[in-house]
Amino acid sequence: MVRELKEVQGIIFKRQKYKEADLLAKIMTKNDGIITLIVKGALRPKSRLSAATINFSAGTYVIYTNGHGLSNLRTYKEVKQFDGLYQDLTKNAYASFIFDLIDHAFVEYQPLGRYYDLAMFALKKINDGVDSEMITQIVQMKLLSAYGVEPQLAHCVICGKEKGIFDYSIKMGGVICNDHFGVITSRMHLKPKETAVLRTIGLLPIERLGTIKISEETKKATRKAIDRIYGATIDLNLKTKKFLDELKLF
Repeated sequence: MVRELKEVQGIIFKRQKYKEADLLAKIMTKNDGIITLIVKGALRPKSRLSAATINFSAGTYVIYTNGHGLSNLRTYKEVKQFDGLYQDLTKNAYASFIFDLIDHAFVEYQPLGRYYDLAMFALKKINDGVDSEMITQIVQMKLLSAYGVEPQLAHCVICGKEKGIFDYSIKMGGVICNDHFGVITSRMHLKPKETAVLRTIGLLPIERLGTIKISEETKKATRKAIDRIYGATIDLNLKTKKFLDELKLF
């Protein structure tokens, strides 16, 4: 496949040293998926490319690519930093975990579709000071489908009831109404409000999600529930998650 110069819009979210003065930088793009870029000379003093590839830099990048394997970053246009993330360790940790989750759900150059918009939504909200933990929970619930896990949140998986009191069953693959609480031993025994939060953040489009105000107790319970769902259905062992745990955020 012939290499070509191409402009991509995206967000740099991971970088590491490569050879003596070069970097490898991962960029999440809107139309071309996740790409690993070689950034030549980025570690040399006064490198323009280094400043443009700081984590959570967003903009237009000109790359040399053939659509697979490593691509080369040639130059950039209109790059901006999300300063709120760059300057705040906690925000940075949440954002890094979110992008790591999305990264592991796709192979390189696989179009991300709506999940790119989800990443941008999360980045902007966390940068602006919106509850980072709640934004992360929203992303996790919506990202389950990218991993092939499609929990039924709209109605009871047994009888189809859409309104009432619900619990969640990992084994059943979604919510069950209280008509079946006595017979479904695999349910998680969440409080009705906790299940309601999971349903809301999983079902509502991101553009309709306003400010979600829930108690710290409920937030902690939904965090544990989401961790259990991920632990039982998706085999992940992410360093970014461990780092969050070490910060005692979860």
